[in-house]
Amino acid sequence: MKEKSTPVFLERRSYRQRRLTDAARLLPVLGALLWLVPLLWPRSQPAATPDVAAVSTSSAILYMFGVWTFLALMALFLSVMLDANAEAQDVGDD
Repeated sequence: MKEKSTPVFLERRSYRQRRLTDAARLLPVLGALLWLVPLLWPRSQPAATPDVAAVSTSSAILYMFGVWTFLALMALFLSVMLDANAEAQDVGDD
């Protein structure tokens, strides 16, 4: 006899919490990739490629600060969302 298989169902709240946790785990990887981007920018070379403009150091520093600010804000957003979901789950368990 074949048993009736029940479809896999995840609660919406636990599914969202898992996706937020996954995003929080991937945030450092995203940050490392974004911080490696300046290594791909062209450097100043005397006569090799005169049509390619080099990126100034100040632009690179502003980019790094912008990435750092973005990562900090994303971490704040994810932590607030995870905390709100945990509180909602605690209230739902009572």
